[in-house]
Parts: sequence; structure tokens; C-alpha cells
Amino acid sequence: MTMNPYLLLKNFLQEMDVRSMGRPLLLSSLVGIVAGLGALFFYAGVHWANELFLSGWAGYHPPPISTDLSDASPIISLAMEYRWFLFLIPALGGLVSGYLVFKYAPEAEGHGTDGAIDAFHNKGGQIRGRVPIIKSIASIVTIGTGGSAGKEGPIAQIGAGFGSFLAAKLKLDAADRRILLLAGMAGGIGATFRAPLGGALFAVEVLYQDPEFEHEGLIPSIIASIVAYSLFGSLTGWQPLLVTPHFVFEHPRELVLFFVLGILCASVGKFYVKFFYGVQKLFHAIRIDPIFKPAIGGLLLGLLALAVPQVLGSGYGMVQAALYGKVAIWVMLVVAFAKIVATSLTISSGGSGGVFAPSLVIGAMLGGAFGLAAEALFPAMVLDPRAYVLIGMAGFFAGVSNTPIATLIMVSELTGNYALLAPLMLVCVVAMIAFRKNTIYCKQVASRIDSPAHLGDFVIDVLEGLKVADLAEYGRKPHQVAEHKTLSDILEEIADAEGAYYPIVDSNGNMTGIFSVNDIRRILAEDLPPTLVLARDIANANVITARPDETLTDVLRKLTSRGLEEIPVMNISDPRKVHFMLSRRAVLARYASELEKRKGR
Repeated sequence: MTMNPYLLLKNFLQEMDVRSMGRPLLLSSLVGIVAGLGALFFYAGVHWANELFLSGWAGYHPPPISTDLSDASPIISLAMEYRWFLFLIPALGGLVSGYLVFKYAPEAEGHGTDGAIDAFHNKGGQIRGRVPIIKSIASIVTIGTGGSAGKEGPIAQIGAGFGSFLAAKLKLDAADRRILLLAGMAGGIGATFRAPLGGALFAVEVLYQDPEFEHEGLIPSIIASIVAYSLFGSLTGWQPLLVTPHFVFEHPRELVLFFVLGILCASVGKFYVKFFYGVQKLFHAIRIDPIFKPAIGGLLLGLLALAVPQVLGSGYGMVQAALYGKVAIWVMLVVAFAKIVATSLTISSGGSGGVFAPSLVIGAMLGGAFGLAAEALFPAMVLDPRAYVLIGMAGFFAGVSNTPIATLIMVSELTGNYALLAPLMLVCVVAMIAFRKNTIYCKQVASRIDSPAHLGDFVIDVLEGLKVADLAEYGRKPHQVAEHKTLSDILEEIADAEGAYYPIVDSNGNMTGIFSVNDIRRILAEDLPPTLVLARDIANANVITARPDETLTDVLRKLTSRGLEEIPVMNISDPRKVHFMLSRRAVLARYASELEKRKGR
């Protein structure tokens, strides 16, 4: 018997569960489009600023990238052509950047990725709408005037900021807001570095110091990264960021040297992190307006650049030259440590930019110098010393960021070279575990159990069997507001009231909605006449509620997933009336009490 084609299609769509798939697919794609557009704007802005300030004004021309340098002249000294006032240009960039950041969005200070990580763990995925705009302009100015910073931090915060903005406009809960924040990060990084898989993995791995992934965000991050990368690549080209010779891994005995390189990357990485945050403490101790601190950092960077001009900008040109064996060993060593100083002066002073690009340069110079030294000492073991440049890049950043999987994939993608995966895996893992808890991202938490975003996921066993009714004595009597009351009456009524949430009730005392103090602030910001706004206009009709016979486990899941501080507990005999308000604090206090009891046993 032949089945109706319509029924076949209907059954097929039901099996695919299109309804549940469609929403995350659509939202992640939308975030990817905006992240890709943001990456294009940022890419064009940095290129324009570089051409204007460094190439045009200062006559500074670093080695090119995305170019085969087989026939290029070797770099055997630090000497480069530039105009005498080169040292003033980073100071100018620091002054403009400092004014923009500290005047309009102080949270945009520094390398950006930490801001996105902090928003995920501690702010329910919320990032102010102005932050991505200020961050992008300030970072363009910083990098374009020679600041030793990269694009990863700014574009991560730009993409994350839009993901947060979209979630807020759609009134999504905290859990969905965090997911879109990660998708925005992934899209921005995947596009900017032409590394779609690496960008997606970085967004879900960089949150934790331990080797963990935010698995709920992986698929949305992959979708957003694909869309952003496709948009970016269609307008800028598909070639990898860096061009490499044909490297191969054919001598397993080299793994011994790669292991030593991993230890070296971790050791220098530990010094880098200590120096970076030590310089930050020094700048925090300077008692002047923070607006001027990036300018001081820029001036010191400019003075350093008079001796080592290679520290200016992203430094990818030096990496490109080193990949083709065109940089002397002593030059690489000087640039590696000078880049640590330059990056600290740029970002730790309050400048705006990422740490990914500088870290890759430091690791590349370190790896290249190690490869040449190893070839001189053990010529029979080293197949190609230039390969150590690529492996050093990945190992160093993996060691300071605790993102070994994302880093080895990103480095493979941005160089277009996948033949060294085995040594990359070894060096990245060794560099990460050699000095655990060493991280350039101070907002990382140890693991999921330490993240406030997952607080409710790990207390289920302790609260098992306890009911909401058990906490009735700790509940707050609801301060109910009649739905016909005006905003003026509401403000007068709740002036001395406790709590942050207020149920709205009809003439029969039945709850029809709820509003929070934040909802009041939002209405006041819209400058509407207080006598025309009624309580029912402010309230959210989709109220998350609890029942007295419900388990505390389920209630804590609701509080955590929705980012709520209180939840109305309904009367068991009349589910339309509020019995009491139960706070997250009361539930966690009971959790702590039960935990102490279990420890006592």
C-alpha cells in the first residue's frame, strides 16, 4: 500500500524533531551572521589604522603574512626602517583607547576574553550593549597604533556582547543567554582567525582551568562559527592566516625533544603570566586617572620599540618569517622576551586588545630558537627545525590559557598544516599540565562545579527528598500588588518593602503576573508618565512557580536555569494564590546545613 507523501514528510519531520532543533539553529545562525559582520568591521578597521599610523605616518613595515618567504632575505638583526617619532604613536593610541574605555565602558578594559568569561560565570551571560562597540573601537586604535595585542579578545567580547544582547531582546532565560554568549564568542574567533572548529572549541573550553567543556554550548558554537567563518571568508578569502612549508612528522624519536619544548613553553608561560599581572599591579598602584594609564604603557612600549621594533602590532610577520627559517636564533630569543614586556605594557596598563596573537608570537619565537638549538646539538634527531615554530606557538598558548584541544586545532587551521597533529597534541598537553592553575585568563574557574552558572547542577544529591514545604518558615510573605495600580502607587507602596519580586494579583487575589525591581528600573528609564503605566503593564505573565510538595532539587534547577533570586510558592489548595516567596539564598542555606550534617556523619 502506497503511503501519502504528505504523511511521509510529516513523519520524517517529527522524527527529526524540527521544532526543538529550529530555535537553537536559527538563533545560533543569527549570532553567527552578526559575529561575522563584526569580524569584518574589526578586520577592516585594524587594517586601516595600521596603514594610517604605522605604515603611513611612522614608515614602519613588518614582514608580510600569508606569503611564501622561501626567497626572502634572512632577518639577522633587529634593525628596521622607521621615522624617529615612532615611539609616540603607541602613546597616542593608548590615550584614545583609555579615554573611550574608562569614560564609557570600564569593563572593556584589558584583553576582553576575561570579560566574556566573567559574564558567563557570574553575570548570567549579561554584557552591556555598549561594551562591544567601545571594545571594538578602542581595540582598533590600540592595535592599529602598534599596541602589542591581538584580535581574539576584542572579537570574543564583540561576538559575546551581541549574543547577550539578542538573548535580552528575546527575553530568554540566563541559561539560553549564556549559550548565545558562547556562540557569539565562537563566531567572532572562528571568523577572525579563519579557524571555525578551533573557534567553537575555544569558546566552550576557555571557561575552565581543568580540561572541561561547556558541552551545552558546543553545537550552537559550531553553528555560529560556521556561519561567521563563511561570511568572513566569502569577502576576505579562504587562505589560512599564515603560510607554512610542507611539514611532516616521521621520526618518533623527535617526541623527546617535543616533550622538552612543552616543559620550556610551560616554564616561560609561568613567567609571562606572573610578569603580566605584576605589571598590572604596578599600574593599578599609580595614583592618576585611569584614562591616562594606557598612554603611559604606550609610551613605554614605544621606547622599547626603538630598540626592538618587532614588538609592535600583532607580530604575525615575524612568525611568518620564522616558519620559513628566515630569523636568526638570537633575534627570536630577544623578540620572545621583548614581546612579553610589550604585551604587558599594552594590556596590563588598561589598553584594549587580546593576548592570543602576542602569545602565538612568543611561542613561535621560543619554538624556533629551540628548534635551531636542538638541530645544532642533536642533528640526527631534528627533521626540520622550522616545524618547532608552529609547535611552539600552540604549546605556549595552551600552557597559559588551559585550552589544549582548541589551541592545537586553531593553530592547525590558521596555518593550514595538519601534518603535525601528534607532536602538537603532546606539546599542548605537557605545557598545560606542567604548571596547573597557571592562566592568563584570571576569570577562569577550576571546573564546572566551581561555576555559579552550574551551582544547581551539583547539589541535587544533598537536597534529595527535601520538599519546598520544609522551608515554609524561611519563606517571605509575598508583597502583592493589585494589577490596576499605577506606577506612582507602586513606587510608593514598595518603597519600604522587602524582596526583589512582587506578584501581581486580580480583584480575587489570584496571581496574574510578577515584576521585579529591575522591571521598574527599565520602565523608569523609558521616561513614561507614571500615572499611565499600570502594574499589569510591567508584569511578566509567564511566571515560574513552585508548589509546596515539589522537591528542592526541582526548585533549585528552576532558580539556577532562569537566573532567579526568588520564586513564588503557590497555595496547594488554591494554585492561583501565592503562599510565600522562596529565595535562592534560603535553598542554598538549607543545602549548606544538610552538607554539614552529612560531613558530621
